[in-house]
Amino acid sequence: MPRFAANLSMMFNEVPFLERFAAAASCGFQAVEFLFPYEFPPEAIAEKLAVHKLENVLFNMPPGNSAAGERGMACLPGREEEFRAGVDKALAYAGQLGTQRLHAMAGIAPAGADRATLRATFVTNLRYAAAKLAPRGITLLIEPINNRDIPGYFINKQAESYALCTEIGAPNLKMQMDLYHMQIMEGDLAMKLRQYAAHCGHIQIAGPPDRHEPDTGEVNYEYLFGVLDEIGYEGWIGCEYRPLGKTVDGLGWFQRR
Repeated sequence: MPRFAANLSMMFNEVPFLERFAAAASCGFQAVEFLFPYEFPPEAIAEKLAVHKLENVLFNMPPGNSAAGERGMACLPGREEEFRAGVDKALAYAGQLGTQRLHAMAGIAPAGADRATLRATFVTNLRYAAAKLAPRGITLLIEPINNRDIPGYFINKQAESYALCTEIGAPNLKMQMDLYHMQIMEGDLAMKLRQYAAHCGHIQIAGPPDRHEPDTGEVNYEYLFGVLDEIGYEGWIGCEYRPLGKTVDGLGWFQRR
């Protein structure tokens, strides 16, 4: 039976971030995720989680200079110390928020860069992060992202993240399978869910091609929810979509379940 986590970076944008926890809880969500918590003290977020009886299931490690267009640094040579500082910062937040999954964004490949060097840097950083997270019982996630939304992002397909997970071999390194990105880049969603079930650490959804509610667009999510039950997925499903209008007006798909 699917369990859904509201993504508070995209949903409930009608109110400021710290008010979105109450909004999500009032609509029946029992868990939330978000992109980056770092603008707010961890104590402030922890209080909202506690008051509204919500679980925080996921957030991203620091992305670098997001205002300048950076989307992570894990594959970028020369940024290793910054990446390691980001791991420590994310762990400090996760400790206070009770978060059990952290996503390490690969980053955008610089023009003309040698992909073998970028991949080797990514592997080294992932080994480091997985080892740091393991004693805390935290899962490290990597996510292929489509090259339409983020041109040049270093990993785009499930086979790439699977190859990294198997090469590194850390038990707590898993695939973050966002079905919106997957549909844009490669499709064949049901078969890929079955193929990579043992390596899947988190699922996210949105309705392609426009990233709105999951009951809009070209994907039959009701069918895919059945596939997730079939493969024994017991984790949360992150609702990482941009509502067409007011968030509450587009929650019919959630309230019907």
